[in-house]
Amino acid sequence: MRRRIVTCIIIFALIFLVTSCSRPEDKPVVKTNFQLDTLIKISAYGDGASEAIDAAFERIEQIDKKMNARASDSEVTAVNEAAGKNPVKVSSDTFFVIKRGLYFSELSGGKFDITVGPLVNLWGIGTDKARVPEKSEIIEALKLINYRDVLLDENEKTVMLKKPGMAIDLGGIAKGYAADEVIRVLKERGIKSAVADLGGNVYVLGKKPNGQPWKIGIQDPFKQRGEIFATIEAEDKTLVTSGVYERFFEQGGKRYHHILDTSTGYPVENGLVSVTIIGDSSIDADALSTTVFSLGLQRGMELVENLPDIEAIFVTKDKEVYVSSGVNAYNFKIIDDSFTLKQ
Repeated sequence: MRRRIVTCIIIFALIFLVTSCSRPEDKPVVKTNFQLDTLIKISAYGDGASEAIDAAFERIEQIDKKMNARASDSEVTAVNEAAGKNPVKVSSDTFFVIKRGLYFSELSGGKFDITVGPLVNLWGIGTDKARVPEKSEIIEALKLINYRDVLLDENEKTVMLKKPGMAIDLGGIAKGYAADEVIRVLKERGIKSAVADLGGNVYVLGKKPNGQPWKIGIQDPFKQRGEIFATIEAEDKTLVTSGVYERFFEQGGKRYHHILDTSTGYPVENGLVSVTIIGDSSIDADALSTTVFSLGLQRGMELVENLPDIEAIFVTKDKEVYVSSGVNAYNFKIIDDSFTLKQ
């Protein structure tokens, strides 16, 4: 499964400092793990926090094993290998994520398309085989990309790809689903205050133990990892960013990033460098971050403004920042004056 391995664009939670005089119940249990091809950090508070985090990591592992398109024994790999031949029965997890992926494929008119696998594999961005394909190769790969050729059987929980050579890639949505599941697991175990950072897919649960909202920093796409240009305050929300510096390679003096245009077969070029989505569901925010980025500033903003409980922050290559109408409710602040907020 192709995932956005965050390198330069990352959203990270600014976890508040815990002093030596803090009450024991105010100190977080913090654990990290490398899953989904990225570093994952979960911080939780309260009784049973350690066990709850362990259970959350186990849940992530289950999802990864089912949806990793690079693993020879995953359900997604089985679907791809059976393309043009027969339907494949999958778990409820995989069926749900594929179905949700098709929803956003339809919503975006194919700008977000879970059958982008052949194109992703062709470019190899994020692997040691990254290259600029020949035009003829891109043309052939584009013929295999069409979310309408994914056939689902709701009763049997089967998935079939109509054409041989088609391939599903859930890298633009599975990590969001995993983030949602982490929060579900923590809640079920009684955790009321936590932060989950799945390689830049951030989900904050509840408020800080002191009753204040969480402050979340948004990575500066032009600087080193960990340097932010803006902050928001939120509770029970998820933030996901897509950007041109997340994963890329350079060839012939040109940089090629991983967000591929399903109409041209080449990386999207529309003047944007990052889009951050704020919402209640991380699977939705994950898919929308790619969708909105691919649509561009004007069309992307129009889509966001027509979706309930979704907000977005756009950053252009000229360091201009555009926000949807509800972002200010999150106390959005630009802390780097080299960026300009545009109305």
